[in-house]
Amino acid sequence: MSYHTHVPPGKLHFVSPNPLTTINPIQVWPRISRRAFLSPFSFVAGDVTIRKNVFVAPFVSIRADEGSPFYIGEGTNLQDGVILHGLKNRYVDKGDKKYSIYLGKNVSCTHGSLIHGPCLIEDGVFVGFQAIVYSAVIGEGAFISTSAVVTNGVRLRPNSFVPPGASIDTQEKADSLSPVPKNDADFAKEVQRVNQEFPAAYSLMFGDIRCSCGLSCNHDRTGS
Repeated sequence: MSYHTHVPPGKLHFVSPNPLTTINPIQVWPRISRRAFLSPFSFVAGDVTIRKNVFVAPFVSIRADEGSPFYIGEGTNLQDGVILHGLKNRYVDKGDKKYSIYLGKNVSCTHGSLIHGPCLIEDGVFVGFQAIVYSAVIGEGAFISTSAVVTNGVRLRPNSFVPPGASIDTQEKADSLSPVPKNDADFAKEVQRVNQEFPAAYSLMFGDIRCSCGLSCNHDRTGS
């Protein structure tokens, strides 16, 4: 797989290892696919893996300086103002690994949403405007509506629909949720379709890639 850690100067985003603290005494650089796109004014720090065709919009903060590691799967989009942060020594399990935050493939985290670890969000989940996911496991294809909160260790079944403004803080509430209505499922698919075009389109618009020395380089952008 092809990753980079240092990013082109002049692009106005910040990518760095986590700062040295008693919580994280070892610095780890992010691993970012060359086929992902980081917008200007985005921030990525610490043990973060970002896979190919991920779109990171302006003013996104991905801060693995306390809880870590983070994983962001292929085709996921983090829209304007999204925040990812986690608590120290709090994890979710995915396969045989532990994560502070795990986002699967083709997840949409829409404008202003907060994803706080420990949490696991499976493939194809939609997180609505200003929604909060904290200390939760979200099943594949779930839809979390605008301003909803999912927390307190709950586990959402696949294809669960969280209504606008709802607070899902008990497993009883989580188990009572209805399936995603067709119109919301269609909306989530369209959001995903649109955002999957952005990494390549914005990369083309921003032009060539430059090394940390400032010289233009012909990087291989076919990696994962």
